[in-house]
Amino acid sequence: ARERVLGIQRKLHKWASDDRDRRFTDLHNLVCDPTTLLVAWQRVRSNRGSRSAGVDGQTARHVEQVLGVEEFLGSLRQELRSGSFRPLAVKQRMIPKRGGRLRRLGVPTLRDRVVQAALKTVLEPIFEAQFEPCSYGFRPGRRAHDAIAEIHMLATNSYESVLEADIEACFDSLSHPAILGRVRRRIADKRVMALVKAFLKAGIMNELGDLEETVAGTPQGGILSPLLSNVALSALDEHFAGAWQAMGDRRQREAIRRRGGATYRLVRYADDFVVCVAGGQGHAQALVAEVEQVIAPLGLRLSQEKTRVVSIDEGFDFLGFAIRRVRGRHGRMVIHTYPSKRSLQAVKAKVRQITKHTGPDQAPDQLIHRVNAVLRGWCAYFRHGVSSATFGYLRHYAYWRVVGWLRRRHRKRNWRWLRRTYLTEGWPAHNGVELFNPVSVRVERYRYRGARIPPPWARGYVAMRDHATAMDHLEGLIAR
Repeated sequence: ARERVLGIQRKLHKWASDDRDRRFTDLHNLVCDPTTLLVAWQRVRSNRGSRSAGVDGQTARHVEQVLGVEEFLGSLRQELRSGSFRPLAVKQRMIPKRGGRLRRLGVPTLRDRVVQAALKTVLEPIFEAQFEPCSYGFRPGRRAHDAIAEIHMLATNSYESVLEADIEACFDSLSHPAILGRVRRRIADKRVMALVKAFLKAGIMNELGDLEETVAGTPQGGILSPLLSNVALSALDEHFAGAWQAMGDRRQREAIRRRGGATYRLVRYADDFVVCVAGGQGHAQALVAEVEQVIAPLGLRLSQEKTRVVSIDEGFDFLGFAIRRVRGRHGRMVIHTYPSKRSLQAVKAKVRQITKHTGPDQAPDQLIHRVNAVLRGWCAYFRHGVSSATFGYLRHYAYWRVVGWLRRRHRKRNWRWLRRTYLTEGWPAHNGVELFNPVSVRVERYRYRGARIPPPWARGYVAMRDHATAMDHLEGLIAR
């Protein structure tokens, strides 16, 4: 099933790439195809969120043990083909954000998640053919490190002023007509458009059990929402890509800067974006009104409190990294990307929360395992930065948090007993589970890939991916 669906996606991507004005008509049959629904189910089932039920109370385990997967997918396919499928309202959950505020998360029902995954399987290869390279969020084969690497490259090449923008409640404010209008440019199948519109208008069941109508926005938590938000925000990408092409080649851009003008590039990750400007801060400030004019038809506006213009010497935070120009070892000014203070505080708070209580229901090896999961994920994300000093500090912090937890657990034992029981080699361990050492993570520079990031449906993608993996493995062997 996966090979068949991958073949369909390759064809759709090739057709969309060869003719950027083509509108696709017969896509509903691909959404209803049994193999597409099966792959969509496998994707939903492998997600940890499959344990969470929507308003109908069904989970993946309930489907497997009570309904049966074949019967579940068969009835879903029949509803889609007959046109009787109607998505249910999403279940609202409020999750904390930075600053003490709350973010609204929508949990669709399991059947709606499967249909959304099938829709994304068919639509994503089409829209990926027209997305600009400056967009990195929620796109296959792309990651936050690519966005950081592009900012690093631009800042190194005289783009010293930065417009750091923030969109107010982006996912909750996106205009439905704007989303559907941009989807309709490539999709002519009315049945598929009806499904997309139905998911946008499904409504929200709040925590009090009241049904709220959705007149704008794409609920965060849905599988289709990231793709639809990228389709809408691609208007911003296209605007800045057109402006970049209008500036001409490298010589023409240099001439613009010599005449007192400015050149600029957009780097976007979902609803977070910055504009790097080769010019003064006045040029960057002038772009604020331009950005507001572009996103206004999408029903969006910039946050006046969080939108600001900074210099690269002052530095700014983006996607958890702090980006700043500093004086290097040899006296030269270099761009450093390292974990921001807020990111470090966040991981410290998680470790502190895990090691806060010493209840009898948690053994030392279980606590170490939980701490390790937090440290490994955090260090893996920030290993592509100037993070050695931060990793050393985090090693010291995690060590004393775990040791402090052990001392509180065994208040009647002396330090010699603790060291003999849990610190046999000077490092916390119990029952074969050893505390993860952040310093053991190899810090390395992330390669800037630019526009050379192929989607998974492009020819030769698998070979390129395998080659990159082999080279990384070889470099690791050489380093060891």
